[in-house]
Amino acid sequence: MDFKTLVKPAEGLHDIAADALLVVVGSEAAAKALGGAVGQALRAALRSEDFALKPARCVYLHQVVGVKAARLAFVAMGSGAGSSTTTAKSFKAAVAAGLGALKSGGARHVCVAVAGDDVDAAQAEALVAAASHATYVYRATKPTAAQAWKLQRVSLVCGAANQAAVQEALRRGEAIAQGVALACECANRPGNVATPSYLAEQARKLGKQHGLKVQVLERAQVAKLGMGSFLAVAQGSAQPLKFIVMQYQGAAKSVAPVVLVGKGITFDSGGISIKPAGEMDEMKFDMGGAASVLGTMAAVAQLKAKVNLIGVIPAC
Repeated sequence: MDFKTLVKPAEGLHDIAADALLVVVGSEAAAKALGGAVGQALRAALRSEDFALKPARCVYLHQVVGVKAARLAFVAMGSGAGSSTTTAKSFKAAVAAGLGALKSGGARHVCVAVAGDDVDAAQAEALVAAASHATYVYRATKPTAAQAWKLQRVSLVCGAANQAAVQEALRRGEAIAQGVALACECANRPGNVATPSYLAEQARKLGKQHGLKVQVLERAQVAKLGMGSFLAVAQGSAQPLKFIVMQYQGAAKSVAPVVLVGKGITFDSGGISIKPAGEMDEMKFDMGGAASVLGTMAAVAQLKAKVNLIGVIPAC
């Protein structure tokens, strides 16, 4: 998926060429100030009570006269009063709801704008997260699962003054979203697929892709280091254990690294006797910590962050 900025056109939102235009509305004042055919459509929807300024409330309109985009959707955002984090969270929830209204259609290019206001970097990152989540479908072991929304491009309308900052935030959001997607793909796989060997394979792939230093310790090396508890847990399965260490260096060698340790129990063999049968399928998520470390390493490496990072995954 491609994320780009679009400087707000002087003639107004009605002239934006996209498959769908999603307008986030944060207040009554913003609704009144929105001009052109888009503003008229918004106020008409409010008068008819098809739309209301309540968080995540959405209305979809098709082929509105005077609007170039074939699909037009309005979504309400909470006031977001307080920190920028709160505002970004409200914006993300609104965009997610708006994309949900467009998801079943044929839009391949969605343009997102905020009525009467500009967007900031935190909101740009939130947009990427919402769009990535809206298009994610796990299919690795479920070939009959519904096809993912084939959204190809998302544009974010912003002012010329902060275009560079917003575009950089979109790039940052993309790296984080790809890391999240990797974590989801690993965690969603069942225990007979996402084995310790599978996790080690993912780590090695990241190493080749991003130039990370990757070490995978086997049973003999683990025993030599005296990891008795780890060896004992691994005896519950025929699957060999893997102790995975990934290193990313983006700062000087003298800078102390941040170390992330992710639990990699790919199936809890001990828990099978004490947990309800109906919840046993969820035990595949016992390696969610390991998946999160893999995703974080991928995102940090892609961003070329100026930090030293070590990821440690004991997997069995």
